[in-house]
Amino acid sequence: MPPSAMPEIAFYHLTRATVAETLPKLLERSRARGWRAIVQATSEACLAKLDADLWSYRQESFLPHGTKADGAPATQPIYLTCENDNPNDADARFFVETARMAPALAGAGAPRQRAALLFDGRDDDELADARAQWKELRDLGYSLVYHQQSEGGGWEEKACEPKS
Repeated sequence: MPPSAMPEIAFYHLTRATVAETLPKLLERSRARGWRAIVQATSEACLAKLDADLWSYRQESFLPHGTKADGAPATQPIYLTCENDNPNDADARFFVETARMAPALAGAGAPRQRAALLFDGRDDDELADARAQWKELRDLGYSLVYHQQSEGGGWEEKACEPKS
């Protein structure tokens, strides 16, 4: 059973852009709201790549972030992890690389406002994983929304559970 104060849960089906291109934009939007964020991956290699990408995302700016190796996780505006922890009291949590949502959402890793799974729809394994996670979270009673990237690169809401 999901907790009583559930975050909004979104699925982002990428069809034109990559996770590396999309994630920084979503993180910028979160930071613009004054939110702290967590990005959860499944491998240290992915975290290292995300770490480098976020420092060089734009020539004129960067997205402030850190990992366990940087220390002081509670002070990080964006925290990169492979764990279900939430040391920076995140408002938003982004799952990439088929990271499992349910374990983090069921425990102390749950964000206060929003959780989102970003997956590459051109990758059969990621697509199958996203479908399995949607079903698992729906069966656990969470409210879900599914966005698919449009031809123009924007987002179209394609489904929501429970249906209204």
